[in-house]
Amino acid sequence: MFRRSYFNFYLILFIGLGALTFWLDKVTKPLSTETGTDFFQLPDYIIEDLSGLRIDHDNAVHRVFHAKKMFHYLGQDLTRLDQVHFINTKPGKPLFRVFADQAEIHGNGENIFLNGNVTVIRGDEDNKGKITMKTDMLHLIPDEDMVKTDKNVTISRMNTTVHAIGLQLDNETGMIELLSRVRAIDQ
Repeated sequence: MFRRSYFNFYLILFIGLGALTFWLDKVTKPLSTETGTDFFQLPDYIIEDLSGLRIDHDNAVHRVFHAKKMFHYLGQDLTRLDQVHFINTKPGKPLFRVFADQAEIHGNGENIFLNGNVTVIRGDEDNKGKITMKTDMLHLIPDEDMVKTDKNVTISRMNTTVHAIGLQLDNETGMIELLSRVRAIDQ
């Protein structure tokens, strides 16, 4: 009887070690082989309801942003923002505000690509020179104080509405260049 229980103990131990090995193999498999996605395509962190401020004391420039959600991706030098609002203030220059459904920030913020219901407002609400621009996609270059698009754009100022395809706005000089198919409507 002693020999038989001794044999059963080793049989149970062997089966237990085999089951443990099988379980550890399943648990430790990389995420990409099970879900079909690359680990570096997933965000490494997500932040909700955030605001940020960047101040350039030499030029007295203040840049503020608000977003509903922020996703940062480790494998790509990319940050994605949802429901974003940018504000740029500079002494002697009109207030510059940008709203969009999504924004992708590449690098350290040198290039920002805005998508979905993009609205740009240059000037204050009570300012007669207030300009409102709407488009579906916009390339914002904060360090150059420039915005660009090659999509349809609608520009409104006072009683005039302009439709065009493509735009470049230099916020430093206030110059707007419309690239093609420009139509103006005076109301």
